[in-house]
Amino acid sequence: MEERTYTKGLLEALLFLSSDPIKLSALAKSAGIEKTEARELLDELILDYQEKEGGFLLREIAGGYQFITNQKYSEILAHIFKDKKRETLSRGTLDTLAIIAYKQPITLTELDEIRGVSSRAMVASLMSKKLVKAVGQKEVPGRPTLYGTTNEFLLHFGLSKLTDLPTPVEVKELKFEEFSPESIIVTDETEMNPDFDLSTLPDELQEEA
Repeated sequence: MEERTYTKGLLEALLFLSSDPIKLSALAKSAGIEKTEARELLDELILDYQEKEGGFLLREIAGGYQFITNQKYSEILAHIFKDKKRETLSRGTLDTLAIIAYKQPITLTELDEIRGVSSRAMVASLMSKKLVKAVGQKEVPGRPTLYGTTNEFLLHFGLSKLTDLPTPVEVKELKFEEFSPESIIVTDETEMNPDFDLSTLPDELQEEA
């Protein structure tokens, strides 16, 4: 077997066996090749699966590479696996998530000013679902917590990086809730992940969590 074909197959096998995205550097190291060659082979694999139009696609997602199911089968798969756990976000929480995604890093006060209402419960819910995290403190009196999105956010929305988000103009046209994936249900109630340790929330979120 040609060495290039073998290496390409090895990368494919590594990705197939992983349930999480694998970074380019890790794939290159595992295959014993340079990152430039690994990227070339991965680009070829992405094109191979795209042209095949089968049940799987290879995508660069959340800072790595991962196999995903072809979206054309999402409706039937959602029906077959309807008992699969899905995240629940209220419309207010989804609105809060959109603001954090586009304005990060952002403080709770800045969020409240943009939304015109308290966002404490929404941010706490997003943190419990690992879609948002504390990313530091703003260098102003009181040093309020700064919030940003997580890798889990990228995974849920099928993004490789934040710059892959639709532009604000596109979001206005399609509405952010329509951009939510099959893994998220939009409701009218804010829910916390019952397994989340509330004591790990920043102090400013404790009161209304």
